[in-house]
Amino acid sequence: MTRQGLWALGLIGGAIVLAALMIMLRPEPVEQERVEQAPLVETAVFTAASGPLLVQGAGTVQPREEVTIGAEVSGRLTFVNGNFREGSVVGAGTILFRIDTSDYRNRVRTAQADVAAQDVAVLQAKQEVTIAEAELERFAQRRASGSSLATVVDVDDYASRILPPAGMPKGDRATPASNEPSQLATREPQLRSARAARERAAANLADARLLLSRTSVSAPFGGIVRSETAAVGTLVQAGQALGSIVSTASYEVRVSLTEAEAALIPGLLRSNGSRIPASVYTDFGGLTYRWEAFVDRADGILDPETRTIDVFLRVPNPLGGGRLVTSGEEAAAASRAPPLLLGSFVRAEITGTSLTSFAAIPAEALRSGNTIWVVRGGKLRILPVRVIQRTDDTAYIATPSLATGGRLVTSNLRTPTEGMPVRMNKVVQSTPVVKSTVKKSASDE
Repeated sequence: MTRQGLWALGLIGGAIVLAALMIMLRPEPVEQERVEQAPLVETAVFTAASGPLLVQGAGTVQPREEVTIGAEVSGRLTFVNGNFREGSVVGAGTILFRIDTSDYRNRVRTAQADVAAQDVAVLQAKQEVTIAEAELERFAQRRASGSSLATVVDVDDYASRILPPAGMPKGDRATPASNEPSQLATREPQLRSARAARERAAANLADARLLLSRTSVSAPFGGIVRSETAAVGTLVQAGQALGSIVSTASYEVRVSLTEAEAALIPGLLRSNGSRIPASVYTDFGGLTYRWEAFVDRADGILDPETRTIDVFLRVPNPLGGGRLVTSGEEAAAASRAPPLLLGSFVRAEITGTSLTSFAAIPAEALRSGNTIWVVRGGKLRILPVRVIQRTDDTAYIATPSLATGGRLVTSNLRTPTEGMPVRMNKVVQSTPVVKSTVKKSASDE
């Protein structure tokens, strides 16, 4: 064997001896008891509450009253109010625009002249009635006395011409059918005709004055100008729309509720005259504002497409009735609430029925199968619940062991098991979302 082979065998033998020494001299490992680590969860306060339930929804602000402003007569615009512009606020009775009055003033003067002429005609007819009555009376007296003068026609006696004496030759005058005077002889029909003509002239005068008054158009109520197309010098026609005004006395919010949600509001579909309180919330500039409202009416027809019931909330004083809800430095800097904007998307809360025991939990804490996870005594409890109402953020639930309390698990677990030990990271105090009286529950562990 060569020298290189000997060196290789020596190195291998030395390595084997060294490995054997290290194995023989190694220390014995210290045995420790294995500790099971419980999963860590985040929890929130879970307590029972009682009181009126707030049915939540959402909708769009829309006008409750809106009127289209138009011209009632034809003519050229001579005046347009500077506030009659889109987005401006006008008061009730404000003159919005005027139409040239020249033609309509002339019609009034013409009608006044006709009335004056008919007044004279009525006076003349009255005098003729008086004269006719006197002549008929004188003729009746001559006829009753049997005087021969009754057979003579007086050229100045108008009544005798109409009713000639019975002894006159038939060829000269027609014999009257009776002794009663003719209606035309009394001049009463002529008087009635004159009075009717006077009434017709008075009606024409009233029409002329009405047309003249319609040359000036006023706002029927105070509100916001939504649209306008009026300009001085524009020739308009009767019935032409020149703008629209939305009343600011109150707005409406249409909220769509399911049948289950509508059932939580007592008297919603009954017209008993009672006002169901509600609130409307909107965000503006990072802050949340609230407006008082009430249920104005509910649509008695179910929407065939969405299978929902439309509830209309009335918001009084939408321009100045907002109240700040958000707290903080930005809220302290806010001077006043903005007006409620038409077309804005808002959240709504309607006061529902009163419940003796329920809880409001975050919507994400509601698990599949309508269950929740609660920590009691350091162990996980999986509780089935009855969902009263659910929104995007909040779920209202009830369960038989609600009064026991505990901590509601808000985080996720991979394999949750009934009774498994868990550790609580921290307790999150959830913000109350209902107006209710909170009952004291058992001590939370």
